[in-house]
Amino acid sequence: MGQCYGKTIPSVIDDDEDRPTSAVADRPPPTPSRSAVKHTPARSSAATSPWPSPYPHGGGASPYPHGGASPLPGGVSPSPGRSTPGRKFFKRPFPPPSPAKHIKASLVRRFGKAKPPLEGPIPEDGATEGEGEDQSLDKNFGYNKNFGAKYDLGKEVGRGHFGHTCQAKGRKGDLRDVPLAVKIISKAKMTTAISIEDVRREVKILKALSGHKHLVRFYDACEDTNNVYIVMELCEGGELLDRILSRGGRYTEEDAKVIVLQILSVVAFCHLQGVVHRDLKPENFLFTTRNEDADMKLIDFGLSDFIRPEERLNDIVGSAYYVAPEVLHRSYSLEADIWSIGVITYILLCGSRPFWARTESGIFRAVLRADPNFDDLPWPSVSPEAKDFVKRLLNKDYRKRMTAAQALTHPWLRSENHPVPLDILIYKLVKSYLHASPFKRGALKALSKALTEDELCYLRAQFMLLEPNNDGRVSLDNFKMALVRNGTDALTESRVPEILNTMTPLSYRKMDFEEFCAAAISTYQLEALEGWEQIASTAFEHFEQEGNRVISLEELARELNVGPTAHTILRDWIRSSDGKLSLLGYTKFLHGVTLRSANTRHR
Repeated sequence: MGQCYGKTIPSVIDDDEDRPTSAVADRPPPTPSRSAVKHTPARSSAATSPWPSPYPHGGGASPYPHGGASPLPGGVSPSPGRSTPGRKFFKRPFPPPSPAKHIKASLVRRFGKAKPPLEGPIPEDGATEGEGEDQSLDKNFGYNKNFGAKYDLGKEVGRGHFGHTCQAKGRKGDLRDVPLAVKIISKAKMTTAISIEDVRREVKILKALSGHKHLVRFYDACEDTNNVYIVMELCEGGELLDRILSRGGRYTEEDAKVIVLQILSVVAFCHLQGVVHRDLKPENFLFTTRNEDADMKLIDFGLSDFIRPEERLNDIVGSAYYVAPEVLHRSYSLEADIWSIGVITYILLCGSRPFWARTESGIFRAVLRADPNFDDLPWPSVSPEAKDFVKRLLNKDYRKRMTAAQALTHPWLRSENHPVPLDILIYKLVKSYLHASPFKRGALKALSKALTEDELCYLRAQFMLLEPNNDGRVSLDNFKMALVRNGTDALTESRVPEILNTMTPLSYRKMDFEEFCAAAISTYQLEALEGWEQIASTAFEHFEQEGNRVISLEELARELNVGPTAHTILRDWIRSSDGKLSLLGYTKFLHGVTLRSANTRHR
């Protein structure tokens, strides 16, 4: 076991009853007596969660095309997002209240009508069961047809829904006698256009991503009449999950850091290239050898996708225990992978899952409504830095989570021995800053002067990655060259460089480190810090001295891009004594608050 598995089929949920599921794909779950990952229910927070909902659409009319009902339980609102090309929403509503009820129809769309096994990842969204199998599917991928002449197959080492994985050796050329892993995907089981596109996209992503030490190396793709063959690096050390179980379910903090650093490093690399994995879990990290200090490799991009910097997806994919709340809300981006890393880190540190239930539907409800338990053993003995790290990854508001690059500068992991990768988030934030009004830029500059050393550490690392000029400033060329230096072929496919077209104001001027700090900070992320109130108070003092001025209700509404109906709320933000923003108004103005109560939305 422990090679690059073929993608597994998700579990079927009956219309009348939710079936229990397992967190482990392609194998029976370990028995309670030997399972090292405990089934610990999370704490309910349905009424008292400290996280405000980041999803702007409440009840009322369905946001789905064709009048489809949300698959989420009552009281949980969905958000719109972009579906992977070729996928459609449901054409008829599904019965409430289970968030897992939609999966049965999705299986028919993705895999056809064959009855699948009960375990595996959550499928991507599809249409209804009434859509039949297309007998005229084009299963010609254009890959090499000479697999048998180039490789000798060995024993089978893994099996999934589409096919299986075998050891192999090259017969000639640079790969002669090199141990390899070959993922063999059966064309007979590609019964839908989506399943064919999944394979095509997986190979495209593996080809495009290259050059990272913790990413499984891709060598070749071949095909014949019956199968597609994906030839990759052989990892003989087994899965991360197996090592967790062999250790009794818990790592020491120092050992957990080694694992988490490798995960964050490769995920930050993928995210910069515009690739979201969407199925991060311990089964998808393999060790290169059996040695304790062996490197890990990220595998299985069968559910991954290219994503543009400002894009949001809406396919419900992943594995139940690791799926992020916004995925269930059908509006997500790169942050969904960060949530999965938070779940993995939680398991490494305490041996329990942060969200657990007997059924898939119950797991989804726990993810949406419960808080992870940090009170029971062994959490009292875990360092405050480690707990803060996990909490900042498992924030239900995706806007408040750290990015993978930011997480590498967190006090729990910070070290001069590992480099901090370039973060696509700074491009998004600088773009927004360049297009903001002078009043908003003044508010952000005041906020940057209140940052602690922890936040400045990340910003300083990102600024140096832009390689500032001799005068200590950066221009648009610096941002362009940083992408070129760190990019792969995936950048073009995900159209990441297009964000540079929206940063044209930097063509005519330069930005020093002080202004870069103002441009590249996220108010949402700062609000997740325990010391946010003190940061906001200090920033407001700077704002009072340097940027606060008289502002009318109408002007403030224009700044926030909201209509006259919001004036009642905005009136509380402006001091009656001098017509300037109050501390409350300043903090609300910083992140462009969503005014749901005024039936308006800031975009």
